Amino acid sequence: MNNYNNFSEVLHQKFGQRVQKISVNGGFTCPNRDGTKGTGGCTYCNNQSFLPEYCMPQKPVKQQIEEGIDFFKKYNSQLYIAYFQSYTNTYGSFEHLQKLYEEALSHPKVIGLAIGTRPDCVDEKLLDYFSELAQKYFILLEYGVESTSDKTLKIINRGHDFATSAWAIEQTAQRGINVGAHLILGLPSEDRQTMLSHAEKMNDLPLNVLKIHQLQIIKNTAMAADFEQNSQNYHLFYLDEYIELLIEFIEHLKPEIALERFVSQSPAEWLIAPNWGIKNYEFVHKLEKRMSQLAVYQGKKYFCK
Repeated sequence: MNNYNNFSEVLHQKFGQRVQKISVNGGFTCPNRDGTKGTGGCTYCNNQSFLPEYCMPQKPVKQQIEEGIDFFKKYNSQLYIAYFQSYTNTYGSFEHLQKLYEEALSHPKVIGLAIGTRPDCVDEKLLDYFSELAQKYFILLEYGVESTSDKTLKIINRGHDFATSAWAIEQTAQRGINVGAHLILGLPSEDRQTMLSHAEKMNDLPLNVLKIHQLQIIKNTAMAADFEQNSQNYHLFYLDEYIELLIEFIEHLKPEIALERFVSQSPAEWLIAPNWGIKNYEFVHKLEKRMSQLAVYQGKKYFCK
């Protein structure tokens, strides 16, 4: 019995073989940077801290996909999802978005799209279009929720409230489109109870996939500048401390939600803190081992309501 609902295994069961995401940079910006919603972006954000080398916006989408496939060539037999990752990947004219998405889907090994975006950057026309694509391809919209606390969202200059996230998730799910959310644990102003309450609020939404990671302080961000002046306002987790919090979070989460990610490790040249010196797969191994030791599993406390 698995301790949690693993998204990679969900995809493997659905398609009968390994499925790999390939990051694609569509050259997007963000309404929280260009003045539409705000300027400067979210306080924690520096997109350069997680982009692979092959993922450059000046390259055509098809070229990025080919180079991504070559990057993962050690797996002889697998399918691919084009992952529009950097910034807000629904922020543009409908015609431009359609061109980029369909260029990605035209590759014979690409079976679908994962699109990272903000919940305030989708509308009914675009969602209806994704619903049409979902009749033929695997489509996953990943919304940056980050926190369910409006107080926190204001502190990090997110530019939308949690009600906006709930609306986008519900509208997406109603159209038969796979929907995911992203949360950061450890944001300023949030105590343990607040972080655990995020799980309860996710349970109330028609969510398919959840990605979680710990707060990191990244160079060249507004948060890094604030951290330098006001470090007392931040609680950065020790590794084992985060694992214990994460386990309790997973226990509160309903088992139908697939978990795709638990941790993020930005490159050393971008990372200020915390520096755990552990690779993602090593973290997952430690997490799974600890869950087995404790005999806990996803949804254990969800059923105890």
